[in-house]
Amino acid sequence: MSKSRTSYVCSACGSVYPKWSGKCEACGEWNTLSEEVMEAAPQSLGSGKGKALSFAAMDGKAELQARLPTAIGELDRVLGGGLVPGSAILIGGDPGIGKSTLLLQAVAKLAASGLSVAYISGEESVAQIQMRASRLGLAGAKVGLAAGNAVRDILSSLDSGIRSGKPTAHAAAFSGANYPDVLVIDSIQTMYLDTLESAPGTVAQVRASSNELIRYAKKRGTVLLLVGHVTKDGQIAGPRVLEHMVDCVLYFEGDRGQMFRILRTVKNRFGATDEIGVFEMSDAGLSEVANPSSLFLPERDNPVSGSAILAGMEGTRPMLVEIQALVTPSMMATPRRAVVGWDSARLAMILAVLEARAGVRLADREVYLNIAGGMRILEPAADLAVASALLSAALDVPLPAGSVFFGEVALSGEVRSVASADQRLREAEKLGFSRAFCPAQTLQGGKKKAASVIPAGAVPISHVQELLEMVKACGDIHPGKKRAFADD
Repeated sequence: MSKSRTSYVCSACGSVYPKWSGKCEACGEWNTLSEEVMEAAPQSLGSGKGKALSFAAMDGKAELQARLPTAIGELDRVLGGGLVPGSAILIGGDPGIGKSTLLLQAVAKLAASGLSVAYISGEESVAQIQMRASRLGLAGAKVGLAAGNAVRDILSSLDSGIRSGKPTAHAAAFSGANYPDVLVIDSIQTMYLDTLESAPGTVAQVRASSNELIRYAKKRGTVLLLVGHVTKDGQIAGPRVLEHMVDCVLYFEGDRGQMFRILRTVKNRFGATDEIGVFEMSDAGLSEVANPSSLFLPERDNPVSGSAILAGMEGTRPMLVEIQALVTPSMMATPRRAVVGWDSARLAMILAVLEARAGVRLADREVYLNIAGGMRILEPAADLAVASALLSAALDVPLPAGSVFFGEVALSGEVRSVASADQRLREAEKLGFSRAFCPAQTLQGGKKKAASVIPAGAVPISHVQELLEMVKACGDIHPGKKRAFADD
């Protein structure tokens, strides 16, 4: 009989070490190694033959499964059209961001459509879930509620009606079905297998519990929704392999101090990635936002310096976002660079390009950059809008009213074209913007088409020096105090 051995596994990257250390040498994270008892594996498979696999041709026609719409448009958008039977979906987010609220609203609508739903919580009691459902106006939903942590007990309860051949008290909660069409586990870090000695939440327990639940979902055709805790860095806690095991990974983002929430797709085997859904938190729960662009646009009437509107894309959805910049004198030897909602390394690159290619002196100034509304921008098309906001703040000159910006800035100072220009321009026109500063290559490749979207309003920008001249010209249009941070 093989002997067991104790190893230490990194919860961030899954690397295995024979002894504990404070830092994982593979990924560089600190205090992520946890103890795990591992069985010694045999050196070879032996002489026994395995079961032969059946291979299929590449041109074979796969049977498409009908999706289960949740009746929540923003959630269906990020899922690619709805829930796929037999799929496993992992939803992560900060504590109190609204993960459980969103799932409770979704399963209530699914139950109303005739599907059997089970909601199992390892953190709250049934009474607490019922109180939240009553507060959200979902008390009448036919959803089976249970509280438990043992995976063996959960699977035994779900399959009790199948083994006996008769509906049981457990199955009666699933609208008369023997097992649920949708299963919610809140959260996976609280589940445990009694065959392992480690505590719930450890690498071994999270991996083994997820494996058993996903195997059940694939076998029964049940949609499995897993709620995952996140670390202080915003990553889902537990082994990294957990995100590889599931079919879809969603992150719920937003600041608890604000009412807006963003559901972002990170991985999706049945749809596109980088899609987002926008929700608004209220006393009645989460509600969909029909026009997300209106949430992130300024509410002021008079233009101010340091504000630029980005015509961005989130997946297949065009979205207009305000980018705010502030440039102030610094009393420190090393001026501060603070950024919220954007990549700090990319901000440093834009500052270097403006100084080297446009002659704008920002090395001795403090720079603050913020994406309005708690939005987080990832695409490089925001470079031109960020550069415009920085120049506007440095010269203390408001940018032209009714203008949007998009384009990628290269290290040479050139402004490069980005994808989906027509959709960006169309969204800007729909919201009343009459001018778009965009890469010159975009207009050269489809000038006629772009002009039909915003008549005579598409202004080509090929270099950051042209952008600087445009901002200087705005200073002549808007007289006032002007900080000469740029070289003439």
